[in-house]
Order: sequence, then structure tokens, then C-alpha cells
Amino acid sequence: MRRDSVLGTIMVAAVLCVVCSVVVSVAAVALKPFQLENERLDKQKNVLAAAGLLEPGDDAAAIDAKFKKIKRQIVNLDSGEVASEEELKEAGIDDPANYSPDEARENDNLNRQVTGLPGIEKTEKYAVVYVIEDDGELHGVVLPIYGKGLWSTMYGFLALDADLMTAKGITFYKQGETPGLGGEVDNPKWKALWPGKKLRSPDGEVLIHVVKGQGTGDEQVDGLSGATITTNGVNDFVRFWLGEEGFGPYLKQLESKENTNG
Repeated sequence: MRRDSVLGTIMVAAVLCVVCSVVVSVAAVALKPFQLENERLDKQKNVLAAAGLLEPGDDAAAIDAKFKKIKRQIVNLDSGEVASEEELKEAGIDDPANYSPDEARENDNLNRQVTGLPGIEKTEKYAVVYVIEDDGELHGVVLPIYGKGLWSTMYGFLALDADLMTAKGITFYKQGETPGLGGEVDNPKWKALWPGKKLRSPDGEVLIHVVKGQGTGDEQVDGLSGATITTNGVNDFVRFWLGEEGFGPYLKQLESKENTNG
């Protein structure tokens, strides 16, 4: 068979395709553990950043050491209670340490219908929260938040101060909004507007609003210039996660516990 024949060309192309496919597959499998480790570290970094605990120059070892001091809790969003191991096992969660809310949202036994989150009909029933304590004293809590923007579902963390009413910070670790417009949710200057803002009232009413244009007072955050839909999305899902269908019941339980201990 001539090497420059049509059949020869097809055979060479086929062999190259098979070889490239094998190489790509092997690389994907080999790199998967590193990708998962990077995702884990990135989430830890964002939790610490939202809580104001991340320092410039913190390396992986420093981030991991700081994160180990934060208490991880799995919360039943319907009841607001921290789920016991027995409850989690009954729900089919046999390994709480590796529980994934992302996977739970795709599992009809572990998700729930919601009405107050525009563009999203189901969330996980059990959410992972991060409690910051020192010698038994509450210093804050970091809540996972997500919701629809213009082009993407945005995922991040919102940190509350010890009073559970004031913002410590906000971060986004995954979003696909327009760079320079909605993508400014990840701009340090915009995120710096959040600390000190009043998120909730003492009776649990959600106060915070992300407004179009410039916000005024302690209950408003400036909107993103030229990104009205993204701004509205952030406003809607932040308020949702602080409300009754989100972490509102959990925050009330935590407040009650702190008042009792106090």
C-alpha cells in the first residue's frame, strides 16, 4: 500500500487519533487527583478570605493549617438544625467528611424544591457551613451561597460576624460572568464594600440589598456598573440564602444557642 494513497492517509490519521485519545485519557486520569486537590485548596482559601483570615503570602500549608481550626458542620436547611450522624446515615450520607452538596443537588433523595431562588428550582437539603470559634467563643460563620447571574451560576461564600447580623466578607470561587462587567463580583474593590454591612435585623429580617448604582447606608451595597442582571442576581440569591428557605432557620438556632451560653 502506497503511503501517499488515500487509504494510507486515512490509516495514519486514524492511528494518530487513537494515540492522541489514549494520551489525553491517561493525562486526564493522572491529573485528576491534582485537580481535585487544587479545587479543595481553592475553596478553603475562599472560606478564609471571606472570614478575613487569609493573609497575603499564605501558602498551601498555611491555608490548610488555618482551615483545620474552623469547625465544619452539615446543616439541615429545612429545620435549621446541625444534622447528627444518625440523621445523615438515614438520609444515605454514610461519609459526612466527604459529603458533596454539588452531588446532592443531583440526587432526588438529597435535594429539595425551593421557590425563592430565581432560575433554580432545587437546592441541596443538607448544606456545609463553617463555624469560626476560639475557646468555645463564636467569632463568625461562613455560609456557602450560589445563584444565577447573566451567563452563569455563581458560587461563593458569605461570612457573618459573631453577632450573626453583620457581614465580614464575601468571595466568589466560580463564576462565568462578563469580564469587566458582571465578572467584577471577584474584584477586591467591590468585595471590600461588604465588611460591616448589616445583613439581618435582630429578629431575623433580611436587610441587605445590592442596588443599581451607588448604595447608601449600612444596608446597601453598590451594584456592578453595566451589569444590571448580575447585580440583581447577587441581590436575589444573597437575600435568599439569608432568608427562611436558606440559612435563616440555622442562624436563629445558632443565635439561640449563643444567647443560652451567654
